[in-house]
Amino acid sequence: MWQDPIIKETRELREDYASKFKNDPDAIFEDILKRQKTSKTKYVIFLPRKPKAEKKVA
Repeated sequence: MWQDPIIKETRELREDYASKFKNDPDAIFEDILKRQKTSKTKYVIFLPRKPKAEKKVA
């Protein structure tokens, strides 16, 4: 069966990254938050949308 080399590489990188934290999702999440704080990249935060008022049918 044919395998996409990009997907294979992405999965290997993900597995290597997760193994650094013993596959603990909380530790991975903490690392991501730490990286965001030290990064100079600007992140966009969208405000929650307000639901549209329903039109009454007469």
